[in-house]
Amino acid sequence: MKALILGISGQDGAYLAHFLLEKGYQVIGTSRDSQANTFSNLIKLNIKNEIELVTMSIDDFKSVCSVICKYAPNEIYNLTGQSSVSSSFKEPYETLSSIALGTLNILEAIKVTGKNCKFYNAGSSECFGDTGQYPADELTTFKPNSPYAIAKVAAHSLVDNYRKSYGIYATSGILFNHESPLRGQDFVTQKIVKAAFRISKNKNQKIELGNLNIQRDWGWAPEYVIAMWKMLQQGLPEDFVIATGQTVSLEYFTSKAFEFFGLNWRDYVIINKSFYRPIDLMMSSANPGKAQSDLGWKAEVHIDEVIIKMCEAESKI
Repeated sequence: MKALILGISGQDGAYLAHFLLEKGYQVIGTSRDSQANTFSNLIKLNIKNEIELVTMSIDDFKSVCSVICKYAPNEIYNLTGQSSVSSSFKEPYETLSSIALGTLNILEAIKVTGKNCKFYNAGSSECFGDTGQYPADELTTFKPNSPYAIAKVAAHSLVDNYRKSYGIYATSGILFNHESPLRGQDFVTQKIVKAAFRISKNKNQKIELGNLNIQRDWGWAPEYVIAMWKMLQQGLPEDFVIATGQTVSLEYFTSKAFEFFGLNWRDYVIINKSFYRPIDLMMSSANPGKAQSDLGWKAEVHIDEVIIKMCEAESKI
C-alpha cells in the first residue's frame, strides 16, 4: 500500500506517517518546500529517513496533479492548509485558498487522472460554530464563525459533491481539538504547557492568555490519526465526527497544566483581551457515537491524561 500525506510536517501528518509505516505502507509526504522544511516532527519520531519527501503547492493544480500522477497512491490524506483560526481573520485569502481551493485541486486531479485511490480530507469541529449544550454529530448543521471554518465547510461540501457526482471514494473527518507534544507553539494548549514549565523554573515570569471561558473537546492526536485511516478502510465512504465526547474549559486546561508543575495558575496568568477573536466559540461539544459503532474507534486518552502527557514531554526536553 502506498499513501500520500499532504502536509506531513505537521502534528497529524507526522503521527499518521508513523502509524502507516508501522503498517507496512510506503509513505510519500509533501511540503510547500521540501528542501527548506526541517521536518522537525518527523525527526522527533525518528521516521524522516523512511519517507520520500516532495515539494507540492496545494493551491496549484498542476503541482497537485503532477504529484498524484507520479506516485499513484492508494490513499491520499489531505492534512495541509492554513491551520490557525486566529490567523484566518488576518489572512482570509490564504486560508480560503489553501483549504478550499486546495481540496478542489485534489478532487479534480483524482477525477481527471482517473486514479482509483481513496481520499481523506481533514474537516474541523469549527464548522459547527457554537454547539451550545447540544453535542454535534454528523447530522448537525454547520454554522461557521471564522474564515477558517468557512473554508473547511466549503472543502467538506466539495468532498460530498465529488463523492456523489463522480463516485470518488472521498471522506471528511470532522475532528475536534486534539493535542500532543508535537503541537505547534502557536496553539494555545502548547503555549500554556511551555509557559507553565518555564515559570516553574523562574517564578518571576507571567503568561498572557485570551478567553479562558471557552470550552473545547480535547483529545490525543496519535489516536485521531488511527480514525483517519479507519475511515478509508470502510466499504463505502462516509463522514465521521472524531472526538472524546468530553468538553472542558480552557481555564480547566490551564489550571491542570500549572498544577502539574506545582503552580497555581492564577498567580501567573494575565488575561489580555486583545487575544480574543472577533467571533469566538464559547462551547464546542461532540457526539462521536457513529465513529464508535461504525469504525470501532473510541478515544481512550481523555483530557487529564492529555495534559499530563504534554507536560511530561515538555519537562523532558
